[in-house]
Amino acid sequence: MLLAGLLLAGCSQPATPLSDSHGQPLETTGKWLLINYWATWCKPCRAEIPALNSLHHELPEQVRVLGYNFDRLEDQALHAAARELGIEFALLSTASIQQLDLPGVAGIPVTFLVNPQGKYQHRLTGEQSRDSLLAALKANGALGD
Repeated sequence: MLLAGLLLAGCSQPATPLSDSHGQPLETTGKWLLINYWATWCKPCRAEIPALNSLHHELPEQVRVLGYNFDRLEDQALHAAARELGIEFALLSTASIQQLDLPGVAGIPVTFLVNPQGKYQHRLTGEQSRDSLLAALKANGALGD
C-alpha cells in the first residue's frame, strides 16, 4: 500500500482531470498538450490562431491543442472572444491552468508543450506558425519523423 502511494506521488498527471471553460472534463490521456496563452488585444496571438486550429484538426490522436486567456476572461465574455477570433480548440478553465506546473508567463503569445505524463517539456515564445509548432513537437518527441 505504501509503495503504491509513493508511486502515485511521483506521477505528474493532475489528480483532477483538466476541464474546459464550460466545466467539462478534457480527454488528455496519452496525448501531448500544446497550451497557448492568448488575449484579444494581442495581434500576434490573433495571427497564430489559424496555425493552432490547423494542428487541432490534423493531430487529434497525438496532440491536444488548448488555449488559455491571459486576461482570465470567463463565461460569456470568454466564449464571445473565442468565437470572434475563430478559435476552434478547447479553452482551459482557470482551475485547470493552475493544476499544471507551467513556468510563469510575463508576455504573450506563449505556447507550452506538456508531455503525456503531464510534465512541462518546452516553451515557445512569440508568434508561432504551423511549421514552427510542428518543428517543436517533432524536436520534443511528440511526433514521429
